[in-house]
Amino acid sequence: MILPILAYGDPILKKKAVDIHTSYEGLEELIKNMFDTMYQAKGVGLAAPQVGHSIRLFIIDPSPYADEDIKVEKLKKVFINARILETFGKDELFNEGCLSIPDIREEIERKDQIQIEYQDEKGQKFSETYDGIAARVIQHEYDHIEGKLFTDRLSPLRKRMLQNRLDLISKGEIKVEYKMKFPHKKKRKSA
Repeated sequence: MILPILAYGDPILKKKAVDIHTSYEGLEELIKNMFDTMYQAKGVGLAAPQVGHSIRLFIIDPSPYADEDIKVEKLKKVFINARILETFGKDELFNEGCLSIPDIREEIERKDQIQIEYQDEKGQKFSETYDGIAARVIQHEYDHIEGKLFTDRLSPLRKRMLQNRLDLISKGEIKVEYKMKFPHKKKRKSA
């Protein structure tokens, strides 16, 4: 089932998500629906807060970037209760976008390597290191479960310059090709 993606301005997107147990009710269906939603919206990652669940769960499939980084060709993963232990390597800029903030892309600086601990959907624990595009996508989705958006990483001046466009997104005054829920959309009055 395709879920509505919460738009910029929804308070859930700014809330730090909570840990869950893999016996979380409806987890398997939520993960399946998140993948369906992400693919339908042509995304490479999606966090549970973006679909209204303030839990530490995100998914990734950065395979559309395989021509730039072959290591992501089959990297379809579920991250539960993730904790980034370390970011390291060099700082790199990348033009990021977000399904909750359609039509805005910005150059965001992040470290090019991470070490992360997480559980998969079966509860198995992992501690892994990622680099390149995988590290970038994971950090972006991890920010979501920490209550951060990529726009929080912009300079105050750049964010002020984008504020009118961000306000339009929160009001639903944009054209988008996937199902969204807008926090400040005015309800139409019936005649």
